[in-house]
Amino acid sequence: MRLVVKIAGALLDDAAAVRNIARQVTELAQAGHELLVVHGGGKIFTAALAQMGIESRFVAGLRVTDRATRDVAVMVLGGLLNKRLAAAISEAGQPAVGVSAGDAACFLAEPLVYDEAVGSLGFVGYLTGVNLEFLESLWRAGIVPVASCLGLGADGELYNINADHMAAASAEFIHADRLIYLTDVAGVLDGEKVLKSVSTGELDDMVRSNKVSGGMVLKLEACKRALGAGVSQVRIVGGTRPKALLSAANGGRATGTRVVPMFPVERTVVASR
Repeated sequence: MRLVVKIAGALLDDAAAVRNIARQVTELAQAGHELLVVHGGGKIFTAALAQMGIESRFVAGLRVTDRATRDVAVMVLGGLLNKRLAAAISEAGQPAVGVSAGDAACFLAEPLVYDEAVGSLGFVGYLTGVNLEFLESLWRAGIVPVASCLGLGADGELYNINADHMAAASAEFIHADRLIYLTDVAGVLDGEKVLKSVSTGELDDMVRSNKVSGGMVLKLEACKRALGAGVSQVRIVGGTRPKALLSAANGGRATGTRVVPMFPVERTVVASR
């Protein structure tokens, strides 16, 4: 089975969570699954910018990225966090390699159009292609690719890509069977309760009623894209739980929230935050 696993940046600042996830990635890879691990880095990236005196500004949940901000993104996302996670997986017993944008042109991007203006957000892009042949060569060698959320533009520039959308687009381009989001919350919440399932047909109503907001809106939009592209199963689960990734990968019903296509389904509460 081919899996895309997206790890929230907030989890990468928790050494115990990183070790826990790395062990589960190793177990899945050693069971014969092909994994592409995609990671974010929002909080740590923001902290690094603040240390350098660079203000963070967001529009519609997307970080406005001038050249200085982009360069810090490459350092933090493509450097520190990418290598931290690849090292943890390798230490857990499964060889892993950090890959980023221009490495074998593995992730291609174009500038994001916002408010009908190309480049209005600076070096913010969206994923337009994946070097699948390169990734498959890593899988054949028994290596897990760990991808930062950066893409290479036709202009030779590196673009910052929203990690949730990068994971969904990657799942589409590599024909993944499952897409799993590991987050710092237990799933999609209704108050303090975790929803067992959410339909893509419910998303607009959930946004209008403020049942979901902020980063979860972008995540659910990304889930909708992946399902529309043929990914058979998409889940949002809490990454700090000991076996959350294994359970989600193996179809465990009590793990987080399953996002399903089109029509509303009965909401069943399964856990507290």
